[in-house]
This record gives sequence, C-alpha cells and structure tokens, in this order.
Amino acid sequence: MREAVTAARRIVVKVGSSSLTTASGGLDTDRVDALTDVLAALAADGREIVLVSSGAIAAGLAPLGLPRRPRDLATQQAAASVGQGLLIGRYAASFARHGRTVGQVLLTVDDVTRRVHYRNAYRTLRKLLDLRAVPIVNENDTVATEEIRFGDNDRLAALVAALVQADLLVLLSDVDALYTGDPAKPGTTRIEQVHSTDDLATVTIGRAGRAGVGTGGMVTKVEAARIATGFGIPVVLTAAPLAAEALAGASVGTLFHPAVHRPGARLFWLAHATSPRGRLHLDPGAVQAVVTRRKSLLPAGITAVDGTFTAGDPVDLVDILGIPVARGLVNYDAVELPGLLGRSTGELAAALGPAYEREVVHRDDLVLL
Repeated sequence: MREAVTAARRIVVKVGSSSLTTASGGLDTDRVDALTDVLAALAADGREIVLVSSGAIAAGLAPLGLPRRPRDLATQQAAASVGQGLLIGRYAASFARHGRTVGQVLLTVDDVTRRVHYRNAYRTLRKLLDLRAVPIVNENDTVATEEIRFGDNDRLAALVAALVQADLLVLLSDVDALYTGDPAKPGTTRIEQVHSTDDLATVTIGRAGRAGVGTGGMVTKVEAARIATGFGIPVVLTAAPLAAEALAGASVGTLFHPAVHRPGARLFWLAHATSPRGRLHLDPGAVQAVVTRRKSLLPAGITAVDGTFTAGDPVDLVDILGIPVARGLVNYDAVELPGLLGRSTGELAAALGPAYEREVVHRDDLVLL
C-alpha cells in the first residue's frame, strides 16, 4: 500500500473531459456517478476533497449541435457557457445521492497569480471544505482570453493543490499510467514510480488523444506532476475507472514522489503561477551572476528589453540564445530601462539620483527556471 496516499487527508482530484464525456460530446452520467461514488466515500471517511473537473466545453457540444471541439475561442466560450451548467448540475445531483452539497468555483489565471485574488480563492475553498461541501473547480472558460488561460486543467489542478496545501494530487484520465512510450505499442512498460525528472529521461510522452474533447495529454499531466511534487505534494496518475483502487493506496497507475524540500510559497507562485509580461536579455556575465552566484540583476548586465510591463510585474530573464534562465519581479517600468542598460548603479545614482541605485530584479524576487 502507498502510505503517501492512505495518509492523505486533503486531496485534490482532477478528472479530464475524456473520462466524463463521449467522443461526440455530452456527459456520460454513469461515469460521473462512478466518480462521485468514490469521492463521496472518501468524504464520508473524513477526507477533504477538492475536485478539479474538465468537461464544460465537451458537455456543451451536443446541445449546441457542434460535431467536434471548436478551434476558435468564441465558440469554445459559448460551448462552455452551456456545458458548465450541465456539468455542475450533474455533479450536484450525483453528490446529492450521498447527502453531499457541491460548490462551483470558476477560476482564471489571475485568481491564482495575483496575491489578493488567490487569497480570496483560498478563503472560498477553505470555507466550502469547512462547511463539508465538495468544491468543484474549473477554469472560467466563458471569460478567459488566450492571454489569461491556464491552457489545461492539469496545470490548474497542480496550482489548486498548492493553493489549498493538499496532501495528495490525483490526476485521472483515459490512460491507466505513465508508460515508457505509446502504451498501444508492444514493448512499452508501465512506470510505477517517478522519484525525479531523471527517471523520465528515456520516456516518450504523448499529447492529447484522438477523441479530441480534451486539451491535455500526457505532456500536461507530467508537467502538472512536476509542479505539484516541486511543492512537496505527491501525485498519482491513473485512469478514472481505477480511482477507487488508486485512492485506497493500491499500486496502480504511476506515483510521483514529492521533493524533499518545499520551496517558499512566494517563489513557487512566481515560477509556476505567473505569466511573464516581458523579457530581459542578459549578457553571459549576468547569467552567471544570477544563475551560479545567485546575485541580483543589475542594469549593467542587461543588453535588451522586450515587452510592456510596469514595476512589480513578472519578467523572464533570458540568455544570449533567448532561453529563459530565471523569472523575477522587476523594479522598473519597461519604458525606463532602455536608458539604464549597460550602466552601473553607482553611475546611475550619480547621474539620475539615489532612487536609481537599485537592482533591476532583487535576488529575493528571483526564481531559477
């Protein structure tokens, strides 16, 4: 038995669209009921359950007469606005069979990246759990634009797990585990445990399946596992029909072991929950200072600036090849920086005043990527 699973008291469970709907769209009520039976049993045992559920867009396809998942954002939002009501209604009816109330929580990236917003999100989730309700979380697809989308609910689930400080994250999909390659091909084997990214060096990871109702695939699930385990949260990846066995601690699916040292919450959010508003191009000396010596970034080491941002926004620090090496909170507006590049802080202070004798990004506001 997996002790990390059986000892978990607060559990975030994520289920994908393909595990809840048919390929042509529409909810599969039997699948929804089977999942809620498992989760309700855990709740009855005193566990706290947060469900991150995809399926809103897929559920809206059939009612709108759409043959497949739309590609354009406006039609996706329309499908989500129809499907989200159907999805939460089905969950409400299914959990009611067990005497459980559900609460709908729709999030955008801003809700877990901006401090005031994510504190509000945490308070809402915490109060729902205190009231013995089951929070059902989804991305707010009806209003999210391309610029403020999570992109997939696997990443959302990892961030929610960190937000509520979960003891366990369970990712349910239509594949029963992580394999060394395409599980449909001979010679591939199940990976029972992942201790570090080194264990995945020879693994071929696939993208979204043929059904076309989801957006993820194994790539996003492995990335979600990396985010959650980096925050000290173990992750189980398996198929939805195996949820009961997985949550009972059986050796099914793939178990991702957590990192030994949990990072500070602030730097965790900076690395995984923010989207950069711009890029600062560093010369080799500045890259070495930031990455190897863990120093603050000074104007002298910056060669170019991209993007539109203001002081306090997250920006990526990139090397001479344009590869991000770190992310940090910048202390200047984008329009201020071009005139400061390549100059020392002492020179700037003498020419422009003491307010300019400061780092562009302080080391306490930096996280390596």
